[in-house]
Amino acid sequence: MSEHAKVSRSEPKASEGHRNGAVIELAGVHKAFGRQPVLRGVDLRINEGETTTILGGSGSGKSVCLKHMIGLLRPDRGRVRILDTDITDLPEHALVETRTAVSMIFQSAALFDSLSVFENVAYPLREHRRWTEEQVAERVAESLAAVGLSGVERKMPAELSGGMRKRVGVARGVALEPRVILYDEPTTGLDPANQRRIGDLIRTLQSELHMTSVVVTHELDLCFAVSDRVALLKDGRIAAQGSADEMRESGDSAVRDFLDGVRDTPDDLQGGNSHA
Repeated sequence: MSEHAKVSRSEPKASEGHRNGAVIELAGVHKAFGRQPVLRGVDLRINEGETTTILGGSGSGKSVCLKHMIGLLRPDRGRVRILDTDITDLPEHALVETRTAVSMIFQSAALFDSLSVFENVAYPLREHRRWTEEQVAERVAESLAAVGLSGVERKMPAELSGGMRKRVGVARGVALEPRVILYDEPTTGLDPANQRRIGDLIRTLQSELHMTSVVVTHELDLCFAVSDRVALLKDGRIAAQGSADEMRESGDSAVRDFLDGVRDTPDDLQGGNSHA
């Protein structure tokens, strides 16, 4: 998008390559909540430099998958590998490095309502960088410019529209220059214009900052606008995956049932739940 300023970020060096080109791997991941199984053996690779979208119906476990990719949830069985590190059994304190390299943008934007936009975006910098206030201010300005929100530093979250709050959440997510960004239902609750803006933003950040992105959504327009690869989660497993074009044109019954079902379902009946 032309309104977004470029934020400098070096491309990964050849020596920083990852096993088989994958920056995240879920292998045979199972997860249940009480007696309710949600993931039943998920196998999924996220390739470096690509945007992968995880599609699935409400309650299918999309967000549960995503939270395994940053260590917010641990599998009951299976392994999770991130940036060449198996994080499955790592203690909480050992996940700090992973959580600076992998940033999660929550569905609600998860802003601190009592802090200004500046303080919200500065928060991870003050937690993880030993920077001067001048360096922090410069990076906050760059991050807000990258999402098309220059000059809103002094506003409070309550003064922002829903679309602006989402973009501030993204600005905070990119402030530490992560290698991977995870987006949990990034366009839920937004009008079509802001949905398109968020989709454009995801693509812009991928191309300009060379980030790998994982998007969880049930919205087909967003999926096919931003995705290099698409994975369909059904019955706790990856039922099908392929390029965006391959999935759009697929004759696979699981894919066709999902795509046709979403198109026929009114928007107000597509809401998620805690195991989305």
